[in-house]
Amino acid sequence: MPENLLTRRDQDEPLRILVTNDDGINAPGLEVLERVAHTISPEVWVVAPETNQSGASHSLTLRRPLRLRRIKPRRYAIDGTPTDCVLLAIQTILKDASFDLVLSGVNQGGNLGEDVGYSGTVAAAMEATLFNVPAFALSQEYKGGQPVRWETAERFAPDLISRLLTEDWAQDTFININFPNRPPDEVQGYRVATQGKRKLGDELFERVDPRGEPYVWIGVLREDANAPDGTDLDAVAKGYVAITPIHMDMTHRPSLAKLLEALA
Repeated sequence: MPENLLTRRDQDEPLRILVTNDDGINAPGLEVLERVAHTISPEVWVVAPETNQSGASHSLTLRRPLRLRRIKPRRYAIDGTPTDCVLLAIQTILKDASFDLVLSGVNQGGNLGEDVGYSGTVAAAMEATLFNVPAFALSQEYKGGQPVRWETAERFAPDLISRLLTEDWAQDTFININFPNRPPDEVQGYRVATQGKRKLGDELFERVDPRGEPYVWIGVLREDANAPDGTDLDAVAKGYVAITPIHMDMTHRPSLAKLLEALA
C-alpha cells in the first residue's frame, strides 16, 4: 500500500471508492456508508446486492447468469452475492479504470469472532483484497428489538478510515471494524483487537409449515458473555470500536512446520 491513500499514488486526484454490502441495495447501513465515503472522496460508486445476502460468506454465483441493474450514474444493483458485486464492479462496471478503496457495510449487526467466516460484508472486503485493493468491512452491533445506532458508525467511521489509510499494512490483509451498541457520546475509544470466538452453537427452530411440511429456521448465534481480553468481542462489549486486521492466508504456520517434519 502507498504511504497515504488519500490521494492516488500516481495522480493528484481523489480516491475512487467502491461501496458495497450484504444487506442489499436499499439497506440503511449502505446509505450511512455512502455518506461516510463522501467525506473521504467525491468519487463514490455503489454496487450492492438486489436483496439481503447476509450469511452468503465468500460465495460466487456460478450456476446462473447475473443481472446487473443501473439505478443511476455510479449506482448499480446485482442479483447476486457481495462477492459477485465486487467482482463485477472491478472487472465489468469499471474495467477500464480501477478502484483505490473498497468499503463494505455498514452491516446491521456485528461481525465478530467466527462471524467473519459467514459474513457477506466481510467477504466483499476479502474479494477486494484478492484484487489488491485496500478494503474495510464495517459493522454496527445492535440488540434485536432495539433501534440500530447508525449514528455511532457514522460519527466514528470517517476519522477512523482516514487515519488508517495513512498507515501501511500487508497487501493480503483487510481491516474489520465493529462499532459498539452505544450512543456516540458513550463510545470509549478505539481498540485494536484479535478475532475472538463466540460460536457456541446455533439456535435452531424446528417447526411445521401450514402444509404440514417440517422445516428448520437457523436463529442467532449464542454469545459468550466472557470473551477474553484483547478480542474484538471484549472490545465491543466494553464500548470500544474494535479494529481487527484479517489476513487472507489461513495457513497455520506451526502446524505446517510439524507436518513438513513428520512427512519429510
